[in-house]
Amino acid sequence: MALDFTYENEAYSKGFTCVCGIDEAGRGPLAGPVYAAAVILPYDYSHDILNDSKKLSEKNRERVFEDIVSDAVAYCIATASEREIDELNILNATLLAMRRAVSGLSIKPDFVYVDGDRLPKTGITERAIVKGDSKCMSIAAASVLAKVGRDRYMRELAKKHPQYHFEEHKGYGTALHYQMIEKYGTSPVHRKTFLKNLAVKGGGR
Repeated sequence: MALDFTYENEAYSKGFTCVCGIDEAGRGPLAGPVYAAAVILPYDYSHDILNDSKKLSEKNRERVFEDIVSDAVAYCIATASEREIDELNILNATLLAMRRAVSGLSIKPDFVYVDGDRLPKTGITERAIVKGDSKCMSIAAASVLAKVGRDRYMRELAKKHPQYHFEEHKGYGTALHYQMIEKYGTSPVHRKTFLKNLAVKGGGR
């Protein structure tokens, strides 16, 4: 079931004038950056299938992605790199990507809904919603942009590092991915702190 504009209307009813949703994709993988997206939807926006990206098929995610890019008042997709993840830890790198997404918007919001239980501290009024991507339309839109954006990037990485089959697992710790790491070692796009307990060859492959 598609989501409605309830959370956004709540913020607007309190006097806010520009509501944004933020979500991330890729906190758990062993390789690749973490992505975040920020989306400002038109007032009282509706969509027939928009929901948490994890509840949509890949085909429907791609469709919703194109719809949001076309319909949004403003949106921005941002990242934090593998190196930043290793240096800052995944939580802080995720919050950094979220701040970059908000700061990259062409219009500055005055209220932000964030998926999860941590606030990125954007300097804007913020509210965290646990499982917000299945409750708040703006967060759901951000979840789709972040997920599809990251999946597309991982498919591009697969062309540069075909031995790891990133197009299949998107960097997550599947049996296939672990087998390829054991066979080929780590690559420049692997998160070293996620693999520090594995006895694998160093890479640069």
